[in-house]
Amino acid sequence: MKQKFILTLTCAFLLLITYGADKNEIQATLRSVTVYRSGAEMIHTASSVLKPGNNELIIDNISSAIDENSIQIKVPSTVTILSIEFSNNYLISEEKTPRMLLLQDSLERMQDEIDHINVSISNTTELIDVLKNNKNIKGEQTGLSVSELAKLMEYYQTKLFELQNDILQLTDKKKKENELIAKLQNQIAEEQKKNISSAGRLTLQLSVAVAGKADFTVSYIARNAYWAPFYDVRVENIKTPMKLFYKAKIVQTTGIDWKQVKLSLSTSTPAQWGNAPVLQSWFLGYIDPVAVMDKNLRSVPSALQGKAAGLQVEDSKSLNDIVVLGYTSSNFESSNNYVPPPKPVYVVDGAIMSEEEFQKINPNVIKKMEKLKPSAASAIYGAQATGGATVVELKEGLQDYISVTDNTLNVVFDIDTPYDVPTNGKEQTATLQTLDVATLYQHYAVPKLDEDAYLLAEVPGWEKLNLLPGEANIIFENTYVGKSFIDPKATADTLNLTVGHDKRVVIKREKLVDYSSVKFLGNNKQQKFTYEITAKNNKNETVNLLLKDQYPLSTNKDIEVELLETSDAEVNKDIGLLNWKIQLAPGEVKKIRFAYSVKYPKDKMLNL
Repeated sequence: MKQKFILTLTCAFLLLITYGADKNEIQATLRSVTVYRSGAEMIHTASSVLKPGNNELIIDNISSAIDENSIQIKVPSTVTILSIEFSNNYLISEEKTPRMLLLQDSLERMQDEIDHINVSISNTTELIDVLKNNKNIKGEQTGLSVSELAKLMEYYQTKLFELQNDILQLTDKKKKENELIAKLQNQIAEEQKKNISSAGRLTLQLSVAVAGKADFTVSYIARNAYWAPFYDVRVENIKTPMKLFYKAKIVQTTGIDWKQVKLSLSTSTPAQWGNAPVLQSWFLGYIDPVAVMDKNLRSVPSALQGKAAGLQVEDSKSLNDIVVLGYTSSNFESSNNYVPPPKPVYVVDGAIMSEEEFQKINPNVIKKMEKLKPSAASAIYGAQATGGATVVELKEGLQDYISVTDNTLNVVFDIDTPYDVPTNGKEQTATLQTLDVATLYQHYAVPKLDEDAYLLAEVPGWEKLNLLPGEANIIFENTYVGKSFIDPKATADTLNLTVGHDKRVVIKREKLVDYSSVKFLGNNKQQKFTYEITAKNNKNETVNLLLKDQYPLSTNKDIEVELLETSDAEVNKDIGLLNWKIQLAPGEVKKIRFAYSVKYPKDKMLNL
């Protein structure tokens, strides 16, 4: 019986080995990611040794949230893919970060300390109980003298105080340790969000013509990723160009961390409906307005989703292009009279270093390199540069590693340095571009609505900047003044940005009672309104100010509106708008007056 049982186990084990041999499980390595306004294209590589005939290959460590229609797999010509099956792998083991390990180790040590404190409190409490149980003086002790009794009472009091004080200190220490433990637990919970592990897997049925190693390239669109643009607008003063920092917020919850990947951002959106719209015949018919209104009230507008995009960088010069001035010869070196030519120096970001130190610099971090002849180098750097100089400027921020490609349908930003984006749903911020934008500045005020003067930045030719709709943080004269919104969808030639309030330009609007009146003309009533706008420049520089106001319009033949005074305003009669463009010298005050009258039936009331 025992031999039969062993034989059965052996057969089962052999079957398991045979079954496992038909399956080959490998891990995919994420190489590059292109993030779109909505979604991301992820590209993995993997390798496996295949046998001739049919093979089942499982590729692990891909995203768990993919568009299965987008899966593409490149294989060698000797391999034919018979079928592809996608599934989730919930048994993936979480890789704990060094910080997580440190936090958990600290938590364990603190919990051990709490256990020791609890033991000390328990022991001290038992000592107090022993002391209390033996405080009564009985038997032969009843004959104690007064002095001996006083000493005994003093000992009891001192010891009891000491033990109770120990308990108070231990309790206080335990409270502080518990507070630290709570903070550690919260931080560990925060770190665990960075280790979302719900990767997917692909099961491939393959037909292999020639045995050997095969390389696979797997690409697909992952849904749970996007990037959103935002901007920092910096204005030092109104005499200098505006600096526009084009930034991106990158978010992903694809189930796997993006570690040291080649990252790109694209302004396009994948998986859109591919057909252009076609107009159909429009037939008129009667409708039920009540049913239409009910349908509109019941409908729920669809929510807009974020979009995503990509990044690109130009290759820097290679260190192989460096030519060292001078020459060597074995014949010259053997001569005692030979004096080797001076070597060129290397100037990196203004600091002079040796060739050996320069060779340690990664070529990818070099932004610009220029070679100077000995005469020019000596004039700048002195006698140490008599052999010439190689002047090198290194890349500074992330924007120096980014190049921009303006394609037919999208713009791609390519980052030429490995990038990390954890799968925790938190925003990663990247600066894509820093642009010096030619800007026209002017002050703007609508005193009917707000008596503050606003500084506007007008950007002509903004369509060349490849901007997307997004929030802009406004920093004026090194002070954060608020937020604005950049809307490149506007059709105007000039993009207007509100930089902020300028309290040094004072605007005041008041109604002139003495120049306003009410008259009754038969069955009609005529009211005259006169307003005066005062503008004062308290700045030390000239201000160009655009003032706006309005007068009412009438769509009723019984209501007549007449514009009486404009102070040379530009008048838009279609919308009743008055524009004044004035220039205020430092300390100058200007007054503008306008008036209009309204005639209407005296038995009516108007919204004047």
